[in-house]
Amino acid sequence: MTEKPDTLLKYGFAKDFGFAVAGYEEGAALVAMRAGADIAYLREVRRVIGQPIRLVHKSQQEFDAHLSTVYAADGFDASLHDNLPVEGLDSALEGLPQTADLLANDDDAPVIRLINGLMAEAVKTRASDVHLEPFEHTLSVRLRIDGVLAEVASLPARLAPFIVSRIKVMSRLDIAEKRLPQDGRLSLTLGEKAIDVRVSTLPSRHGERVVLRLLDTAQAHLTLPDLGMPDAVYRGMKNLLAEPNGILLVTGPTGSGKTTTLYASLSLLNDQTRNIMTVEDPVEYAVPGVSQTQVNSKVGMTFASGLRAILRQDPDVVMVGEIRDMETAEMAIQASLTGHLVLSTVHTNSAAAAVTRLKDMGVEPFLMSSTVKGVLAQRLVRKLCPVCKQPHSNAAHVATLLSITDTKRLAEPVGCPACNGTGYKGRIGIYELLHVDDTVRHLIQENVSEQAIEKHAFQNGGTLSQSGAQLVEEGITTVEEVMRVSRVSGATHAGV
Repeated sequence: MTEKPDTLLKYGFAKDFGFAVAGYEEGAALVAMRAGADIAYLREVRRVIGQPIRLVHKSQQEFDAHLSTVYAADGFDASLHDNLPVEGLDSALEGLPQTADLLANDDDAPVIRLINGLMAEAVKTRASDVHLEPFEHTLSVRLRIDGVLAEVASLPARLAPFIVSRIKVMSRLDIAEKRLPQDGRLSLTLGEKAIDVRVSTLPSRHGERVVLRLLDTAQAHLTLPDLGMPDAVYRGMKNLLAEPNGILLVTGPTGSGKTTTLYASLSLLNDQTRNIMTVEDPVEYAVPGVSQTQVNSKVGMTFASGLRAILRQDPDVVMVGEIRDMETAEMAIQASLTGHLVLSTVHTNSAAAAVTRLKDMGVEPFLMSSTVKGVLAQRLVRKLCPVCKQPHSNAAHVATLLSITDTKRLAEPVGCPACNGTGYKGRIGIYELLHVDDTVRHLIQENVSEQAIEKHAFQNGGTLSQSGAQLVEEGITTVEEVMRVSRVSGATHAGV
């Protein structure tokens, strides 16, 4: 790969010793010199650049801002632009020098290798998030795998500023700003797998905390059958998506797969005969054939204002990332009343609780009953590792707990290399679908409690806990996992 003229001086050298190329003028290289930099290193600067130089004096803040601009232009050119290495985090850690200053070399290869190895490890283990947390003496590195955090490395605290600065450069953030939170994003590949990474930094007591959220672009192409929905829920969702207008809500806590379900729903509708538009915060996956708009509150682009603008673009289907206030709810209702199908999410613990949530926002019951067509509540539970799972040692107790009659397939986790010793590998959804029929519509208008709505809607079954119990009976997951994300009637953790 050919060096960019402005980055002939390696990032590590520039940051550590305070010299960086700032441009070229009349046959000479303009070299930015940070206030307080040792002039003795000019000899090395001249050697690397190979032509006359002219110094440009800059303050610490000006120099850091210049570094961020020049080296961010490369993004991942020096590290993750090409495919990530096959080796993972262990080999990268082995290659770290023991010196106090990683960037005192002529390049920042050790830091690059460490970040490469960390990202490769995260992708290979299907991690959704990477947490870098600085403490007084250590930098904790944790991965969220299948919804559960696990520490994979504890590094010396002295490495934290170097790693954070490099990540900031990669994601085009301001390395000079350490007092305010920042958000950015970057892209990488591992083999044929394309990964988008959202970067979030947050000042903490011992330095900046960084969280990297990995978004597998393949998730954008999942279909509803890929999500593991029970047949009844899948048929119900297809019927709701066939409605010409109305509101379909997906509900659940953060990390329960709501966005993935919405994208899968859009893929079912995306047949080129409809104008499908979204307003999201942020746009997580690019979907071909769908017009996607990102919320930007700094310039007044909110969910409500974005939805208002979208309605002037002749849409057939509108997806709103989240209904979080009365203004957005009113716009969603207005859109459904004027002949649009609106898909969105709310944060509630059950399908019926979405009704209460909208009421709390100020939505009138008669408007809700005439526009909301259905509410899908969901959670994600970890699946037992198919390699090492074994028949449950206390199947009779589990059967009593969940009112299960067939105990042949009940299983429990063991742990093996294939699942990193956790006993679980991958996740699957559990669902409950509230279809707003005439009776539910009447109950909403009567302003009854969510318990009364649930009693009618799920009188024949289909609740979250029953969906989870079915997966337990089939040997796909465990009762502990179902209890972790949903309440099982009459069960206690101590009793399992």
